[in-house]
Amino acid sequence: MLFAPLAFTLTFLEVYLYKLSLLPSYGICFGLTAAFAIILFYSGGFGGADAKALMCLALALPFYPQNLLTPILGEISPISQTLFPITVFSNAVLFAAATAVYMFLRNVFWHQRTGRKLFEEGYRNESLGRRILVLITGYKVSTSKLKEKWHLYPLEDTEENPENGFKRKLVLIPKDEDRNTIVERLTKAVEAGKIQDTVWATPGLPMLIFITAGLIIALFFGDIVWTCIRLLLG
Repeated sequence: MLFAPLAFTLTFLEVYLYKLSLLPSYGICFGLTAAFAIILFYSGGFGGADAKALMCLALALPFYPQNLLTPILGEISPISQTLFPITVFSNAVLFAAATAVYMFLRNVFWHQRTGRKLFEEGYRNESLGRRILVLITGYKVSTSKLKEKWHLYPLEDTEENPENGFKRKLVLIPKDEDRNTIVERLTKAVEAGKIQDTVWATPGLPMLIFITAGLIIALFFGDIVWTCIRLLLG
């Protein structure tokens, strides 16, 4: 509420007084960024705070500040020149994706240390793709730890009905409103001896951490995705 009006006022005055030709580009940048952020929010891609942060960034810094900085990687990408918040977001996604390496290695070491299966019999109906996604986004924890750590979200759920009996399934996109209900179902399943006391969970890392890192890298190093594409294409 405070950042957005202030950012808009300062940036609008700068564009109006010194670079009036960029005014349509400023509007397009904010419009596209806002639409992108809203779509990601409603599709479960990230939270409301992340969407607002991206929109505020579009109001405050729509274009790369090339009069003040020069990226270490050299060339300013076309996206940074016209849609700088998208560059920040793409850098943030790369940082977030890097956590998949940590998750995978953690699961491998857990399997070697405990000698237990990563996916028990209850997951036999789950596709290989879903198992791989869970493997790189979560790890095994006890239900007691899952209840204690508010930032951990279950990546699996249980279902029981007279027709199909007991069923265990993976959940790829956990939601805040479902967390406590799912944790209770998993706890009851453990107490009833239907599943082992280790379930799949994922840490709810705030995307704002990665957006902040993406902003710093975008300002001082440049567009990482654009640089990688340039290197691949020669």
